[in-house]
Amino acid sequence: MTSALMFPGQGSQTEDMRETVARLRPDLLALASEVVGEDPFPRVEHGTAYAQPAIFCASLAGYGALDRETRAAAAYMAGHSLGEIGALVAAGALSERDGLELVALRGRLMQEAGETAGDGGMIALLGAQAAERAGEVADAHGLAVANDNSPQQVVLSGLRSALPAAEASARAIGLRAMILPVTGAFHSPLMAPAVAPFREALERVEIGQATVTVISAVTAQPFDDVRARLVQALTGPVRWREVLLHLHGCGVRRFVEVGPGKVLTGLAKRTLKEVDLASV
Repeated sequence: MTSALMFPGQGSQTEDMRETVARLRPDLLALASEVVGEDPFPRVEHGTAYAQPAIFCASLAGYGALDRETRAAAAYMAGHSLGEIGALVAAGALSERDGLELVALRGRLMQEAGETAGDGGMIALLGAQAAERAGEVADAHGLAVANDNSPQQVVLSGLRSALPAAEASARAIGLRAMILPVTGAFHSPLMAPAVAPFREALERVEIGQATVTVISAVTAQPFDDVRARLVQALTGPVRWREVLLHLHGCGVRRFVEVGPGKVLTGLAKRTLKEVDLASV
C-alpha cells in the first residue's frame, strides 16, 4: 500500500513531547537548546520562536521511531507549514542542523513580525461549507485565507479589527467561527517583514536531492524550487486540503503522522474516505 508521511505544524504540541525527544533523540534536544539559546520546550506556549523548533524536534524524533518497513513504504512526504522543513530534512534535502536553524529563525521572524505589527489575528471558520465559502468571507473583510485545512475547516488571517465582523458574516451564512488566541496574522501579507531575512538564510543553506517526493503545501505539487517555496509559505496560504487530495490522486492510501499530536490525522479523516490513518 502506497503511503505518505505527514509532518505537523503550529498547534500540534503535546505535554509529553519534550520527554519523547529526550528519550529518543537527546542529541536533538541539545542541538535545539544550542540553536535557540535555551531549551524551547518549557516556553512552547510563549510564541512561535519556541513552539516551532520544539515541534520540529518532536517530529524528527517521531520519524526516527518509525520501523524500517513504514519508512520504506513511504513514497511521499508532506508538511503543514513549518512541517515542510521537517519533511525536507527527513527526505534528505536538508541537514538536521540546517533544518533546525531555519525553523528557529522562521519562528523568531514570524513572532517578531506579529509583535511589530501588533494588530494581526486569525479566525477559524468551521462547518460543512467552510472550504467553499471561506473565500467570500475573506474578500468581504480584507482577510487572507491562511490555512485551507479540510472541507470543514479554513483559517483566515489579517487585521484583528476585521475579525469580529468576519465572525458575524460567517455565522450569517451558517458557519461556525472562532477567533484564535494568536499574536500575528500568520500566512498573510502581514508576515512580509520576515521574508527578506528568511530568504537570505535560505541562500546560505545547501539543498540536496530528496530521496522521496515531498509535496509543497504552497503549491500542492512536488517541490520544484525549495528556497522559493519556503519563502512563499511565510505570506501565502497552507493548501493542506489540496495536498491531501493530490496525494490521494497519486494513489496514496495510508497516511502516517510522525509528529506530536494527531491534528493532521484528524484533517485527513475529514478530507478523505477509505484510507488507512496512523500516528506516531
